[in-house]
Amino acid sequence: MIASVAGAEGGDLAADVRARLEAWSPPSEVRRLMEAEPGHDPTVWRELAEAGLLGLHVPEARGGAGRSWVELAAVLEETGAALLCAPILSSVGIAASTVLASGDAEASEALLPAIARGERLVTVAVAEDDGRWEEASVATAATREASSGGDPEWRLAGHKSHVVDATVADTFLVAARGPDGVGIFVVDGVAPGLRRTPLPTVDTTRRQARLELHGTPARRLEGASFASLVDIACVALACEAVGGARRCLEAAVAHARQRIQFGRPIGSFQAVAHRCAEMLVDLECARGAARKAAEALATGDPEIATLAPTAKVACTEAFARGAAANIQIHGGTGFTWDCDAHLYFKRARSSQLLFGDPRHHREVLARRLGW
Repeated sequence: MIASVAGAEGGDLAADVRARLEAWSPPSEVRRLMEAEPGHDPTVWRELAEAGLLGLHVPEARGGAGRSWVELAAVLEETGAALLCAPILSSVGIAASTVLASGDAEASEALLPAIARGERLVTVAVAEDDGRWEEASVATAATREASSGGDPEWRLAGHKSHVVDATVADTFLVAARGPDGVGIFVVDGVAPGLRRTPLPTVDTTRRQARLELHGTPARRLEGASFASLVDIACVALACEAVGGARRCLEAAVAHARQRIQFGRPIGSFQAVAHRCAEMLVDLECARGAARKAAEALATGDPEIATLAPTAKVACTEAFARGAAANIQIHGGTGFTWDCDAHLYFKRARSSQLLFGDPRHHREVLARRLGW
């Protein structure tokens, strides 16, 4: 049994997770898992559960550590820095948080303890073929009909695309349009009428799939809102992107110190030094946006409505710029398969588009500010 790190405070928690991920997710392991099935290491997943990281913000009454979203944000930053091939973003960061936010006692009892123990993988299915994460684009239909027991049950019909970790998920939280608007529905991974088809992705460290639902039975997640799910997803991805941007800066600075040109480290040249300085400024601004949004989720601050899209845009764009700069600073080596810089570049470009592109979230922010 691995000692739990869930009780560590602040920087100690991040440092402990970082040290463990150096063993669990070195570049060689990332490269192996991105080519293998199921795309993550079940042994590492169990170790994450035993360390208390999968139930970090789950209440103790539900089998978790009872910490807040602030601590979860620190963990997501570290998993993003390590390019961890595991469904922690989807199952812990987004799905568990959505169930918690809904206040649905039945769903919480059924899902949260199993997520915390690493026994159930849950992901969210929102976007359809247009890839848009907005309520108006949800066309999957939810209808009610009488069941064999006499009580009406929900049935879903439609499809979902770009569903993260759908190939390994045991349960889905599906956005669907019912008689009273868009709701979130819990669908079992082996429910009749559910079909999943893997999709090709630029970032092979994160699997995606298309779902088809043909009269698939579902249970409504009471109290869950579409806007809340999207905000949670944006903040979770933003925290992860901060970790990726940090690792790009660390790699660029290390290379700039070691690479010698004209008898001097290239980091002593003004152009390279300025590029690294710009990456640092980008990183600190992104980290501030992510932490502010995580604090808002932790406290239920209504300002999350503006902080979430701000964090999504700021952090994923900072990651994309940092990943590109890292390749440039590495020079010709940065364009080779053997250099890890391309893994971060692909993750960064994918993260920009995942859960809605920057233009979409700028529009969301403008509407919420009344502009």
